[in-house]
Amino acid sequence: MPHHLMPMLSQIDLQHGTIKDAAEVIVRRLSDMQGHYQDQNAVRDLLQEDPILYRVYLTTPPDHEYQWRTAMSVIEPGKVGAEYYMTKGHFHKDQQAPEVYLTLLGKGQIVMQTHDGQTETQPMLPGAVNYIPGGWAHRTINTGDSPLAFFAVWPADAGHDYAGVADRGFPLLVLEENGQPVVVPNPHYEGS
Repeated sequence: MPHHLMPMLSQIDLQHGTIKDAAEVIVRRLSDMQGHYQDQNAVRDLLQEDPILYRVYLTTPPDHEYQWRTAMSVIEPGKVGAEYYMTKGHFHKDQQAPEVYLTLLGKGQIVMQTHDGQTETQPMLPGAVNYIPGGWAHRTINTGDSPLAFFAVWPADAGHDYAGVADRGFPLLVLEENGQPVVVPNPHYEGS
């Protein structure tokens, strides 16, 4: 008889975007993302307090073929220089693996790119469902003044390739200009 995973139940706190019974909580601080921001003077200044930029609440077991992984991500409000707090961003190791986000709280942007240079940005607002096809790296950015919380679903065996993004960066940045978020080309993007 084949081994079966047991059905699971998780409860999302809809006021805060957290999951009390998460199987794992990943906490990312500025010190975990030093190479991701453009303004290195601002990074140096903020590293003294080393703020938490975001948390990921994972709910289901990883790496099981034919299963789904789910999580809640909560990005805090704030900026490093003119850049808003954001996630590291990643490709999936399985380039065919898609991902879906459902925004529950806050406002932000999702920035996406392919290996061959295509880019796409989409807004993230409560009720928005963002579909990320396979082959697209993705990063989320909190452009509001309250936490951005979204629910994510992806194939459990998709894997994450953070190095591909860390090495080259993203071709687009989301900056605050005159109190508003703007999407601009990344002058330091190293291309494909």
